[in-house]
Formats: sequence, structure tokens, C-alpha cells
Amino acid sequence: MGPRAIILPTLLSLLGACAGALNDPIVTEVHRRSTSDRARVLVVLLPGAGDRVGTYEKHGFVQSMRASGMDVDMLEVDAHYGYYRSRTLMDRMEHDVLAPNREHYEAIWLVGISMGGIGALLTAWTFPDDVDGLVLMAPYLGRRKTLKQIEQAGGLAAWEPPAAVDGEKAWDVEIWRMLKRMSETPRPGEPELYLMFGRDDFGVRAHELLAAGLAPEQVKTAPGGHAWSTWTTLWNQLLAERPIDG
Repeated sequence: MGPRAIILPTLLSLLGACAGALNDPIVTEVHRRSTSDRARVLVVLLPGAGDRVGTYEKHGFVQSMRASGMDVDMLEVDAHYGYYRSRTLMDRMEHDVLAPNREHYEAIWLVGISMGGIGALLTAWTFPDDVDGLVLMAPYLGRRKTLKQIEQAGGLAAWEPPAAVDGEKAWDVEIWRMLKRMSETPRPGEPELYLMFGRDDFGVRAHELLAAGLAPEQVKTAPGGHAWSTWTTLWNQLLAERPIDG
């Protein structure tokens, strides 16, 4: 059993109390660029805690993408908290999102807000060959203990992640290990990464820690906190640069 198989269930149990298995297919809603054919790129939208499928459209993300003219189809996924709590998120992302689409698109990007940000990172970590880009908006990035260790080391560049994987204590260490690698010497085919957050977000400590290890063009900030008004501003900034259509 590989380290992902050990750590992932532990991570999901830490994100919520144990519950009965939820293995229902994830409800999805597709927004195609054209009614006649698929676009070149698929953008998968993962919701935050308390949000459900349709929330991105409600807040104008789909309409803004359409107005940009980019060659993109969008897929909202109802990856709600129950899938994290029941430890089935990765199975469902594989069966309901990645497997049905990987042969039909040149690239798959994941957009995740808050809880959806850690879902996007977990997906990229678990299925690295299936994810070409990540847009993380105010993502949850792990425990205060791990953040403190990185800070005390002098930042992401100076931090040396432990060599050993220690079950229950290692899930966010593994996520940060991946982020460190992506920020320094990305492997061929490593996903592109964009981080966006409000400067008054309650998670700004973690966001700034990651931002310090990224190139300036990979980071976008705006006034505001952990709110859709902030994320809408950031989304429109990103679309103006058209990185997903590159």
C-alpha cells in the first residue's frame, strides 16, 4: 500500500468526524462552450463548505468564463462536505469526474474555493497525471502545527519536509511537500498553479506562506475576506490574463 493510500483516509477523517459511508455518485452540472462539440479544456469547479452544485454559476463564474471567449467547458461538481467526512471523495472524483472526461479533453484544470481548494490539491496529489492546472481560492492548507513548522524553518524554500510518512500526522505535510516541489523544480507535466486570496481572509497566514514560495505571476490578491465578492474579483482578474486558455 503506497503512502497516498495510507494518508488520504486519515486526512479525510481529520476533516470531519467519522460517519457512514457516502458512496453515491457526485452530482455534476456541465456548462459547455458549444452545444455542438466539446471545448479543448475542461475546468472542474469544486465548492467550498456549505456550497453545492450551481453555486459557481449563481455567482457569475460561468458567465465570466463564457464572456472571456476561452475554449473551455466547465463542470460544477457537488463535492460537498459529506464526501470528505465519509472518506470517499477521491474515489468519486476518479469515477464521476476524471475517468469520464480524461479522454475527451486536452487538459483538465481544477478550481477549488476554501474546502474545495484542499479537494483540488488532494486530487492533484492522488491523480497527478490527470490534472494540468490548479486555481486555489482561499484554500484550506492544513493544521496550525504544520504551518508553524514551515514558518520556523524560514519559509517554504527553507523548509525540509520529514522523510518519513507518519500516518495520522502527515497528511498536510504531504500536501506541502508537493507544493514545495511544484514551487521549486516542478516535474515534467506538473500542474500549473495559481493562488488567490483576500488580504483580510482568516486563512491569510497560510496563503501568504505559500505565496512566498511562488512566482509573483502565480499569486493574486484583492481587498476583502473569505467571501464570494472577493473571489469574484479575483476570478475576473485571472480570466483577464487567460492562463487556462494558454
